[in-house]
Amino acid sequence: MKKTGAYLLRYALEQIGVSHTFGIPGVHNTEIYDELNKSEQITPILVTHEGGGAFMADGVSRTSDSIGTLVIVPAAGTTHAMSGMGEAFLDGIPMLVISGGTRRDSGRHYQLHQMDLSKLVAAVTKGYFLIERHQDIVPTIYEAYRLATSGEPGPVFVEVPVELQLFQGEVDALPPYEAPQAAPQPDAQLLEQAAALLSQAKRPGIYVGWGAVDASAYTIALAERLGAPVATTLQGLSAMPANHPLHTGVGFGPSAVPAGQKAFKDCDCLLAVGLRFGELATGSYGMPIPENLIHIDINPEVFNKNYPAKVAIAGDASQVLKALLHTLEQQNVKPARSVDELAALIQREKQAYLGEWTKAPKTDIVSPGFFFQSLRRQLDDDAIVVVDDGKHTFLTAELFPVYRPRHFISPTDFNCMGYCIPAAIGAKLKNPDKQVVAIVGDGAFLMTGMELLTATAYELGVMVYVFHDGELGQISQFQKIPLNRKTCTVLADVNIEGVAIATGAAFHALQHDGQIDEVIASAIKTSRGGQPVLVDVNIDYSRKTMLTKGVVKTNLGRFPMSEKVRFVSRALKRHVLG
Repeated sequence: MKKTGAYLLRYALEQIGVSHTFGIPGVHNTEIYDELNKSEQITPILVTHEGGGAFMADGVSRTSDSIGTLVIVPAAGTTHAMSGMGEAFLDGIPMLVISGGTRRDSGRHYQLHQMDLSKLVAAVTKGYFLIERHQDIVPTIYEAYRLATSGEPGPVFVEVPVELQLFQGEVDALPPYEAPQAAPQPDAQLLEQAAALLSQAKRPGIYVGWGAVDASAYTIALAERLGAPVATTLQGLSAMPANHPLHTGVGFGPSAVPAGQKAFKDCDCLLAVGLRFGELATGSYGMPIPENLIHIDINPEVFNKNYPAKVAIAGDASQVLKALLHTLEQQNVKPARSVDELAALIQREKQAYLGEWTKAPKTDIVSPGFFFQSLRRQLDDDAIVVVDDGKHTFLTAELFPVYRPRHFISPTDFNCMGYCIPAAIGAKLKNPDKQVVAIVGDGAFLMTGMELLTATAYELGVMVYVFHDGELGQISQFQKIPLNRKTCTVLADVNIEGVAIATGAAFHALQHDGQIDEVIASAIKTSRGGQPVLVDVNIDYSRKTMLTKGVVKTNLGRFPMSEKVRFVSRALKRHVLG
């Protein structure tokens, strides 16, 4: 049979379950868009910028069982999208990137957008495919999907030249997609070694990342079996429900909240699952990792990079934890600590820390503690919260409890500003019946805030809270402590209401604590009708998060003595003399 490449591409995308694509039509993908328009399954979404489209695709992958998919043009469309591709690559998020390609049959050089895309995307993708024949299109899309979703997930790039899209070519058949076979069972001997370390520990602890986000039931069962506190990475914040009594919060070192620091004190065996011990996950490598480390991850490349593991088990978190739990049950391992006493300690510390943020309402500014307290109280338990990169990120992580897996998403290791609003739109597309809340700093808002046009066009009632302080808050605070200067971190003032008017969003101004309950309630009510809501929050950033204080202390402690004296002296001089 003869089919156009555009038809074959649509067929393959439908077979792997794609529901939405994101991008902008151009001369190199017009035929693909025409085919997508015919699909009863796939809705092509027009974005204002391919970077925003990539973040939307990321939001789809993180909050659903569909793969986020881009359809872009080569060259400029690709470079625009690369920030989102880089975020997905370093955060382990599956993404399928379909790009049109310049013609290979004309013999012409210096075509519009002509460049070597394989070299361009090599650093931010798991794989690149250039399709050269019609009969390769369907199997290549299947292989790209398998690569993107297997092992440690990530983005895969497929280039489809224009002539294949335009013209018909002979294909033998249109095969359905067949899912790969289940991964092999984890090594029984390694499981026995891990179980032995955990059973002998007096103060075991569990640390989980995004790789364990779908294994929370097993994490909970292990924590209760061992009498172990559970901390999460920032990206893995939703991997353990915050309303479970053994949940402590993000991290457990000097950059963690007090519940994490105290519950993990003298931890003598750590079970770390689905994480890489990266800089953000360890508070600039200031986290105290015990000698008895059991490290579980689907990617064996991450083992022993920053901290040596006594036992390293490569595999899917759910599969390995289920097997480990079974091994511990067979051995009838009892909790090393009283679960009730540990839970009471964690609860006391959580309440005390929140109390520090909610001492007295203010009449001229919005206190983060009261804001997040009200937001949690008014939102549904299954609301999805999306953050960006900035001071608001760590405030959210410390002050907003998340109850469901995959219901908190954030840019992490690539740490790209501008992520939040597009990712929230992607999440809302795949979760139309859930509340989706975006919390973003004003600096990050300026990067992709115009994507609210996309939310308006598709009647997506996302709620966007802009923490508006007129600065790049996190970096400004890092500058202020040692330098007493704010260089290139003070923003030009932006009229948030003007952006709401321009994009068709509803608008609320939140000026002080007395307005918090009413404004949040109004935003929730408006969002139910399908209109995006933009809230200008006059946020109080004067209080530092534990992460800020912990990271500064950790890094300063590593300086050579002479440099430490120089930095401290300079800071004292600047703060005293101005």
